[in-house]
Amino acid sequence: MSAPAVLSTHAATSDTAIAIDRLSKRFGRTLAVEDLTLSVAAGEVFGFLGPNGAGKSTTIRLLLGLIRPTTGAVRVFGHDARDVRRAHRHLAYVPADVALWPMLTGAEILELVARVGPGIDVAYRAELVERLALDLDKSAKNYSTGNRQKVALVAAFATRAPLLVLDEPTSGLDPLMEHEFRRCVAEARRRGQTVFLSSHHLGEVEALCDRVAILREGRLVEIATLADLRRLHRTIVEVSYHGEPPNLDDVPGVLAVEALDGHRVRFTLTGPPAPALRALAQAQVTALSLREPTLEEIFLDYYGTQR
Repeated sequence: MSAPAVLSTHAATSDTAIAIDRLSKRFGRTLAVEDLTLSVAAGEVFGFLGPNGAGKSTTIRLLLGLIRPTTGAVRVFGHDARDVRRAHRHLAYVPADVALWPMLTGAEILELVARVGPGIDVAYRAELVERLALDLDKSAKNYSTGNRQKVALVAAFATRAPLLVLDEPTSGLDPLMEHEFRRCVAEARRRGQTVFLSSHHLGEVEALCDRVAILREGRLVEIATLADLRRLHRTIVEVSYHGEPPNLDDVPGVLAVEALDGHRVRFTLTGPPAPALRALAQAQVTALSLREPTLEEIFLDYYGTQR
């Protein structure tokens, strides 16, 4: 079985941690990734989003050098990802479904994986074991899914690898452990490590990431900071009123008007707010609130899904 993480402390040689250039991967007639171009700066926490089948796992396998691209290239700190030995000196990896050596204990696995490359922070590893409440005396065959995930997370975060590639890393963890995971990412950021995070937990991505990329059917739909994504979209407006509701029919920029309980109405606003404000001025408005959309709402917009 493969190890749960690939370890390294070799110094990074480029300001760009990941450079993906016109990357495509075809499996027979299926085009899994098509003409994908993006870059991740050193020290950045980067979110990689998309539903099942969008091409995220294929992209990560290409990044790790586990499969070869049909066209295009991936570079890790300037090194071609196809040169696995050299590229993996700069990264640690946590998969979504961790496989461990069943007859080894957690302690033995951590020691074995640590020997793949020098530079394990032993004191920090011990701290992580305690924070994640990981029993190292159990054999891996007796670990739950969550505990297998903890072993991989401890192994990865205890390294000083410049790049951490995390594919659904909190799968099987309870909310308390998810909080500890977020602390670990924040600590890695402060150390200057780069984090490439693929996750279905949109709140997790929203809390941690500097930028996000959204993939759909193998193609890049959007790549931006969270603030930019929100500005590109709409504002959510909620209004309380007395008497008759405001007439928002055919008002420019007003979309998805929804009547709520208690003389309230909610709608989304794009573009200049003046037409909507004029319409609201005709009603007896008692309260008005505006908020930015969450990452989940933005993400669902890209797939045409109503909340």
